[in-house]
Amino acid sequence: MWLRRVFFRWLLPAAFVLPLWLLIGWIAFSASGWALLWVLVIAIPSVLVGQLVLTLLVRARGTVRASREVSWLDVAGFGVWHLLTIGVGFYSQASFWPLLIGAIVVFIALFWMELWQLFREAKPSAMLRSSGGFSYLPAADAPEADAPEPDVFIVTEKNQHPHS
Repeated sequence: MWLRRVFFRWLLPAAFVLPLWLLIGWIAFSASGWALLWVLVIAIPSVLVGQLVLTLLVRARGTVRASREVSWLDVAGFGVWHLLTIGVGFYSQASFWPLLIGAIVVFIALFWMELWQLFREAKPSAMLRSSGGFSYLPAADAPEADAPEPDVFIVTEKNQHPHS
């Protein structure tokens, strides 16, 4: 679906656009000097590194690499986190702290959700998936009818006590 592909392509640029928005928002909405310190020291590095880590976790999944589209859970999680981050960039005194706390909570949940999806896909399963999205069971190896049974040797040891 086109929306999932758009999110796939947006993940890497978002790592640079969202921190830049936090700086531009500080300038445009005349936030305080303390807010600038917070933006430069904490917010910009946190959003940049956090988005890069999440992008790597998403792109590490085989289904994402094959289809070049994220899951619907990714769309919802990143959509909410990015909207909250954009909201923080408006620096509204009435909603700054609720938006910031919401963005932090959603980021943590998104991080664990990405790890869960990655490990769930990495878990071995009997079903194999093709790039077309179809699943199939691999054919079982048929034992050879003419194969001779292996020879079995049983060796017993006699315990002899030395005469002293």
